Amino acid sequence: MPPNEISQTRLYEWLTGDEDSRMCKDIPDSACQVQPKNFLRQLIASLGNKLADELSSARLVLPWLMGAIGAPLWMVGLLVPIREAGALLPQVFVAGFIRHQAQRKWTWVAGGLIQTAAALLLVALALWGQGGVGGSLVLVVLVALSLARGLSSIATKDVLGKTIAKQRRGTLMGWSGSIAGGVTLAAGIVLVFFDDRPSELALAVLMSVAALGWGLNALCAARIEETPGAVEGGENAWDSVRQGLHLLREDKAFLRFNLARALLLSSALALPYIALLAQQRSGSNLGDLGLLIIVSGLAGMLASPIWGKRADSSSRRVMRDAGLAAAICCTLAALAGSIPGAWTTTPWPYALLYGMLVIAHAGVRLGRKTYVVDLAGSDQRALYVALSNTLTGFLMLLVGGLVGALAQWFGSAVLLGLLAACALAAALTAQGLPEVEE
Repeated sequence: MPPNEISQTRLYEWLTGDEDSRMCKDIPDSACQVQPKNFLRQLIASLGNKLADELSSARLVLPWLMGAIGAPLWMVGLLVPIREAGALLPQVFVAGFIRHQAQRKWTWVAGGLIQTAAALLLVALALWGQGGVGGSLVLVVLVALSLARGLSSIATKDVLGKTIAKQRRGTLMGWSGSIAGGVTLAAGIVLVFFDDRPSELALAVLMSVAALGWGLNALCAARIEETPGAVEGGENAWDSVRQGLHLLREDKAFLRFNLARALLLSSALALPYIALLAQQRSGSNLGDLGLLIIVSGLAGMLASPIWGKRADSSSRRVMRDAGLAAAICCTLAALAGSIPGAWTTTPWPYALLYGMLVIAHAGVRLGRKTYVVDLAGSDQRALYVALSNTLTGFLMLLVGGLVGALAQWFGSAVLLGLLAACALAAALTAQGLPEVEE
């Protein structure tokens, strides 16, 4: 074995705690032999993707970009729904196309390259965009970015299932989440030193680094050694929809999983409202926002590998425990504002609760990603992932609008109480799921 392969194998065994990298479940021997190098290539690809995602965040960086170019305020409100739903809604329509591909990594590469091009367009808009026209162009580019993200997402999980064995996938995603947490931490530290929003040039630099991240993602994806798979059974978009609806009727575990996943949206929807409470109670300077981001980065960096390792043993229990943790965090956040004391006027209690919810949300993401990949067989994995993501994207638009209306009418505290109830219901639903790692 060449020295570089020996070092890759040792690093892989250290990251996974696997003393024998040649022992594999549910992937062929040819994929098992190259699993260590594929593991590391997918980890580096994930680093590029997570770095780019953080530096083009629709919750943080893109609103600054809109403000810097003078876009109307109502456009800022469209950023997060477009970013999230645009990546999820169309996935079932491309599942049939992906199943026609013997090597799905090239779909992943295409998505990475499109995101690279979109980030470069955002660089140009940061430098030269102005007013409503510039804001409209940012939204158009964001649509393309989100669609490409969805294309990569479904292909990534399919390649993961073909190249990484069971009880190693959660570990890979856990280390990926830890890297993302480190990137978020660095972004927060930088933000603390800003008294005002960054200049147009600084935003252009951020978008340029994001473009490099997605370029790295595409390059590493292209170098993954993927054994060509079966291409039978690929359908057009409407056939994929019909087959997906049939799966929901026939596969009770898949239906219950999607119900749990829908209820677990509460963890994602609660995060901005805890940040909003911190802003309302302690002020709105960027130093406090930077503190929230630092706490978020630390929480994600430390929690994700632990959740990932646990997901390889039982992703069902990870979803259950993360749901319970999210319910507790939301309940405490809802009550925090009513507790007397000067400490509630500082950002620290809200930063602590925010960090705890980030830990819970990391478990939600890792648990449900690992569960759906391990639940589906190799021939149906792309369709399972695509259908689940499309349903979630639809619910994100629907529930996101409803949550915003409830917050407007009743306030953040009442809304967080309702989200706590949803998270508790998610935990109970996940408890009834069958084990898929055994």
